[in-house]
Amino acid sequence: MNRLLINTETILHNYHYVKRLIGMHNGQLTVVIKALCGNVEVVRSLVDGGIKSIADSRLENLKAITEAGIEAERWYLKPPHPDELEEVIKYSDVSLNTELSTVMEINRAAEKSGLKHRILLMIELGDLREGILPGSLVEMYNNVFSLGNIEIVGIGTNLGCLSGAVPGVDQLMQLVLYRELLELKFKKKIQIVSAGSSASLPFLIQGAIPKQVNHFRVGESILLGSDLIQGGTLAGLKEDGFILEAGIVEVKEKSLTPIGEIHEDLQPFNSQGEQKQYNPGERGFRAVITVGELDTDIAGLIPVNTAYEVAGASSDLTVVNIGRDDPNVSVGNYIRFRVSYSALIRLMNNKYTDKEII
Repeated sequence: MNRLLINTETILHNYHYVKRLIGMHNGQLTVVIKALCGNVEVVRSLVDGGIKSIADSRLENLKAITEAGIEAERWYLKPPHPDELEEVIKYSDVSLNTELSTVMEINRAAEKSGLKHRILLMIELGDLREGILPGSLVEMYNNVFSLGNIEIVGIGTNLGCLSGAVPGVDQLMQLVLYRELLELKFKKKIQIVSAGSSASLPFLIQGAIPKQVNHFRVGESILLGSDLIQGGTLAGLKEDGFILEAGIVEVKEKSLTPIGEIHEDLQPFNSQGEQKQYNPGERGFRAVITVGELDTDIAGLIPVNTAYEVAGASSDLTVVNIGRDDPNVSVGNYIRFRVSYSALIRLMNNKYTDKEII
């Protein structure tokens, strides 16, 4: 049996720390909770702890949160598909948009429902995921800013989400200039410039984020404490919000050199994703644990005990080199791991791992 221990106090510590940083910049914070995969119990605990604005990329999760009566501002994080617009309006307060035809349909659906829906226009600035091409921005804005059931709350961009484009000052200032252009041309104030993310927090600490960028969508750094630029944990944040405990089913001293003909495509990988090399005749203790590729991204598991090393995994089992015989490692006990963001998402989304708030 495997269990993911979720320390909501750690997550809330990170939230309040990041919120203070952004507050000193006179910005607003929306917490990206998509990695929680709609776990209502965890989300409720975080909202009760002070989180006011949340964002998810799955309508099923926003629906579950809404129907559970959890009161927080809800952002839908990806451009909506035309088939889901009624649910977008029903279960989110703000959605991110890039297509004129979709915004027009949102307006019609909102009018039909007697609602007014807020949107953020996303602009392509180099990460090459979603975004309005800058040359089309004025035309797009002209077509949607006066729609009766749409309120454009701001403009935004994604950086560091797909291609690894770092949120540099030049790109952020470009976004600021687009806001000034639209405000001058259409004589209407744009409230939000949303370009902050976990990747931008190190630059925020350095004072390198333009003051006009006033909205941050942060997930990974709050959940895991990650510094996405330098690696490791961002100063002031904690990294133990999520700990995986994986059950041990075997402990034996074995040769670390495989026997028989070795095919390079079948060689084991360690936790850094590199092929592991062994000295001939080398021996050591190995623990077999009940977590595998079916459960999570094994390359994203980091043993809490730094002397341990993930040797490799199959679909259901993972082997951990523990070095010398360790009395704390025995059948029926657990090995603990910190997790990467990709490992966290898969753990939260699978039904084979218990989730326990601590």
